[in-house]
Amino acid sequence: MDRLQEAIGLGLVLGVLHGLLVPVAKAVPVVPNFTQGAMTSHTETTSKVTETINSIDYSTGYQYSVTGSGITANGNLSPGTGAISVTIDGVTGNLSPGTGAISVTIDGVTSSWTGVTSKPQFVQTNPGAAFQFTETYSGPGMSNQTIIQRVTEVTSITDTTSIFQQ
Repeated sequence: MDRLQEAIGLGLVLGVLHGLLVPVAKAVPVVPNFTQGAMTSHTETTSKVTETINSIDYSTGYQYSVTGSGITANGNLSPGTGAISVTIDGVTGNLSPGTGAISVTIDGVTSSWTGVTSKPQFVQTNPGAAFQFTETYSGPGMSNQTIIQRVTEVTSITDTTSIFQQ
């Protein structure tokens, strides 16, 4: 215990001596070494954004229409309907009116749509007379694709000048 008391006493004596003998630090004013100056900076930033919009319209059924003059329907005017096949990724089924029900299976997904399986027959009302006949069939599938691509380039330039003097 004597050694601990001696160490504490010595620390106290050294602390007092240090406080009495070491000079006090004093602040010195900082004087700038320049009288005037200027600083400039130039920054350029360019960004380019490309946007692509791909819009695809699909028809999931069929459209069948007939118009004309000088013709007569031979039987029912409504077409027969049923499952029709489609073509997807090179796997083909038949979309022509009058075909049977065929479906398409791609990657384990089987697809079929309702379409025209038979159509009415038309004959000329007065053989040899003037007539007009238009028959239109549009089956299921992609009906329209619109691709819009837009590129936007933005350039920002910033010039900064700082002038200072004493």
